Amino acid sequence: MVAQLFCRESPGDELMQAGTEHRPLTTTLAFAALVAGAVAMGASPIFVRHADVGPFASAFWRVALALPVLVVWAAIERLLAGRTDFRISLTPAVLLSGLFFAGDLSFWHLAILNTTVANATFMACLAPVWVLILSGMFIGEQVSRRSFIGLVVCLVGAGLLVGSSYSTDPSRLIGDFFGLVTSLFFGLYFLALRVARRTLRSGELSFASTLVTALALFVVALVSGNTLLPASREGMLALASLGFVSQAGGQGLLAVALGTLSAVFSSLVIFIEAIAAAFFGWLLFSESMGPLQLAGAGLILGGIWLARPSQ
Repeated sequence: MVAQLFCRESPGDELMQAGTEHRPLTTTLAFAALVAGAVAMGASPIFVRHADVGPFASAFWRVALALPVLVVWAAIERLLAGRTDFRISLTPAVLLSGLFFAGDLSFWHLAILNTTVANATFMACLAPVWVLILSGMFIGEQVSRRSFIGLVVCLVGAGLLVGSSYSTDPSRLIGDFFGLVTSLFFGLYFLALRVARRTLRSGELSFASTLVTALALFVVALVSGNTLLPASREGMLALASLGFVSQAGGQGLLAVALGTLSAVFSSLVIFIEAIAAAFFGWLLFSESMGPLQLAGAGLILGGIWLARPSQ
């Protein structure tokens, strides 16, 4: 049943039968887009720290403020394709991708509230595990042995990068559990996004998926009682940066890359987000980045290289 929801295409959509772009990106360009997207997403903690609204409200504004950028992107794509009409494609895969990302952001913020940032980050890094386990079952992409080897190396690297600060405390177990759920939702988001890219262009998909996420997170923010509006100019700039850079830039470039790269390899490259977050924390907040963290970053890069596509 779940597999049918993932793989069902929108009927009568003649737009994308042979591929998702006029000229499919080369693997190198898709990889470059994915790395840039991971760095953009890795910058999100910087903006969240300066946003003077509640955690669920910041998650809502992250996606809501990206919508104007994404709708322009989608419109330009259709104009370049010689189409002047504009419509929102809400296929089952698009709906699921939006809902899964809403779940990812919601549980991520719950994890941050109930455990340490290091614990939450380490648990969230398990997302590629779910992608490798479920990829063949749900979206028909088989996982190679080198991908499994690359995943193990990346996980060891993530353990050194953020897991060295991991602490065990019974009072934080619920937060650690929320972090694990975050990783599951992010993994499912990858799978749904990969399927949706088989029939939709990147801008069109990013806008439709983000719209679903924004509607879901608006409800979550209202129910949580978070203050929705920022109280300062700095808070407004932080939220705008979160929407334009981390969401429109980061998630948009991820959608671009998933038109060429597999969900499995793409999920491993997203480990670079953890490297970027650690680097920004060291650069801007004087957070420690010693030999263990540097070794972890090196292992993550090595794991990605091991799992690279054959071409």
